[in-house]
Amino acid sequence: MSNIPAFGLGTFRLQGQVVIDSVRNGLELGYRTIDTAQIYGNEAEVGEAIAASGVARKDLFLTTKIWVDNYSRDKLIPSLKDSLKKLRTDEVDLTLIHWPAPNNGVSLEEFMSALAEAKSQGLTKQIGVSNFNIELTKQAIAVVGKENIATNQIELSPYLQSRKLVGFLQQEGIHVTSYMTLAYGKVLGDPVIRAIAERRHATPAQVALAWALRLGYSVIPSSTKRENLASNLLAQTLQLSDEDMAEIAALERNGREVSPEGLAAKWD
Repeated sequence: MSNIPAFGLGTFRLQGQVVIDSVRNGLELGYRTIDTAQIYGNEAEVGEAIAASGVARKDLFLTTKIWVDNYSRDKLIPSLKDSLKKLRTDEVDLTLIHWPAPNNGVSLEEFMSALAEAKSQGLTKQIGVSNFNIELTKQAIAVVGKENIATNQIELSPYLQSRKLVGFLQQEGIHVTSYMTLAYGKVLGDPVIRAIAERRHATPAQVALAWALRLGYSVIPSSTKRENLASNLLAQTLQLSDEDMAEIAALERNGREVSPEGLAAKWD
């Protein structure tokens, strides 16, 4: 079984001093899981913030993701070593294939094998995938075995609940990590979410995050504001009722925010 912390700090779209401040604040507030990626262009800054924090490496869980340009067998491991250098660590805890990129000229078998090789070389403790549909997850399982796919990190929010894909992943014992859990902030203004938040003396963000946590998903919300980083953490202790959960379940509207041309496969 995978060992993925339930709550982490995302760094998507944060760069330069902004990401340094966000990671520093997050670590000061008690976050110990940090999610980055090669394409975010911020691994060096994340590494810098961690180094300055004084938090021991063994107390952290670091995730990065291999970008599509680095999928070939001769590029994947060198690119991960480069990421490790930027992050100032000998190994990350989790490395994901960022997008399936079905038409980029590298077969799934090649990049999954290279990722498994990176794990056997001790560059990453666990491996997984991101943005994979059911069919591609099946193909990845065929290459490395489902016990070696720690998670599928997917866009998942009250507006995009991906029940078919989630059902498949749970059946296979593959952990679900939710990104964009707040749908770029769109769910924060939702009247149903707001009503639950008022009832629970919570914020709409806490409600959306608590919903995902209760369903067993990991979440990695990001923020540039220290007070929001602190507030988001409180989602871990927010108890939603079955009625709350049912109301949020009814918000499904296939509201996908991210689906880059050429990188995404056909969604389930």
